[in-house]
Amino acid sequence: SNDDIGEKLIVDPRIYKVKLERASGIDWGTDLSFRWVYVRALDPNGPAAIEGSIKKGDQLLAIDDETCVGAGFDFVISLLASVEGSEVEFTLFKGSTDEIRSLIGQDLPGQNQKISITVLQEGKETLELTCKPGSNLRNVLVENGINVYQSFTRWTNCKGKQLCGTCIVDVVDSEEDSCTIRSIDESSTLRDNPDTYRLSCVTNVYKDVKVKIFPPIGKANEQLKLKK
Repeated sequence: SNDDIGEKLIVDPRIYKVKLERASGIDWGTDLSFRWVYVRALDPNGPAAIEGSIKKGDQLLAIDDETCVGAGFDFVISLLASVEGSEVEFTLFKGSTDEIRSLIGQDLPGQNQKISITVLQEGKETLELTCKPGSNLRNVLVENGINVYQSFTRWTNCKGKQLCGTCIVDVVDSEEDSCTIRSIDESSTLRDNPDTYRLSCVTNVYKDVKVKIFPPIGKANEQLKLKK
């Protein structure tokens, strides 16, 4: 709970607070899951750099009295936007994401831990693949001989650079935080499809997932729903 997290953080000397103007000059970054927000860069002429306490790599823990340890990037940005007044108080941690996760008892999965990807392909047997947490979905599928590209794009695809937008899969069954969240660009590419559809080249998996290959896309998906 947030109370438990707060108790663990209060006594750590690496925790500090800074009050700055809302336009703080901080460029925020995240880990690959678009969570665990940290200071990616500082505007050298901005309030944060001039104040001097905040350094590149420091982890964001709270905005005013609202805890955001491990929170998603979108949540943090909306929290900043909702701040009233001209100033905001940041609580930060001088250390890495791994260190803050260890401090609050949310260690990253071990090197030897494996997760499962269940692959559903029409007309074929269900496959069970295993990989390390954080693995790229497209890479795991392709390395196991599974084609994620529809029609001719199998030979003309962008090799995982998010340029062709054709490596679409349907993550039909997964827990919260099983995959990286959709970016704005990915959501735009998949705007005519269900929320469970993903571009496999920019999707990393962190927990067990079930994935359908070659789902009906765009208008084909709408026609399928009408038939039902």
